[in-house]
Amino acid sequence: MIVSDGALERLRSWGADTAIILGSGLNTFVPEAAAGDTISYSEFGELPKTSVPGHVGRFVRVDANGRSVVYAQGRVHLYEGHSARDVTAGVRILAATGIKRLILTNAAGTANETFAPGSWMMIADHINLTGTTPLLECAEFIDMTDAYSKKWRTGFAQTAKSQGVVLHEGIYAGLLGPQYETPAEARMLHSLGADAIGMSTVLEVIQARALGLEVAAFSCLTNWAAGIGTESLSHDEVLEMGKAAAGPFSRLLKECLALGRDA
Repeated sequence: MIVSDGALERLRSWGADTAIILGSGLNTFVPEAAAGDTISYSEFGELPKTSVPGHVGRFVRVDANGRSVVYAQGRVHLYEGHSARDVTAGVRILAATGIKRLILTNAAGTANETFAPGSWMMIADHINLTGTTPLLECAEFIDMTDAYSKKWRTGFAQTAKSQGVVLHEGIYAGLLGPQYETPAEARMLHSLGADAIGMSTVLEVIQARALGLEVAAFSCLTNWAAGIGTESLSHDEVLEMGKAAAGPFSRLLKECLALGRDA
């Protein structure tokens, strides 16, 4: 991978071993940062420009429990016309700076009627229905049995319980998009085991595991999947619900970051 050396060195100088990729509407996780603690994605020629509302497009250094953590504010998606390699370029850049642990977040529709919108789901496994992989032409045979760290998930679940935060655990189905699923598709996906439906994350997890990173991932359940609720699906609703649900999970995330160091 060709990288932008100057920007990469600045990112590496932050000395972080954990990074967090933020999904739609979840930028409120990141506090105001000093100018020296942000690096725009545009400084990396290999990073595609973000275009979807709610995806700022920058790396931010945040002090968490006395150590540096990198937040990646925004991602690009297959439905924007990018390849699987484009979509996962940020993961490779983070790994090149020394990141060992990666937390991914996304906004998703809930296909499980016991998982209400406004709550969070910790991803235990996924179903990749995008039809592609970032490992094309690499002939890398990656074991995805434990793609989502069991030890890290146990720590998050215990901390959520102690804080009184509702944290479901389930299966995420990653689709191509940008159209939302139909009611028939939602029923099919739930019958296949999916609890949440979205348009990101699965390719980043595949890339992260190929690079040996430890992974945890979470879906902010912003709406009912098609056919379950009565409201029409919209991206504006996703952004608003993401902002509303960010507070409790942000506190949980801050508390759990130390777990990633010890996992």
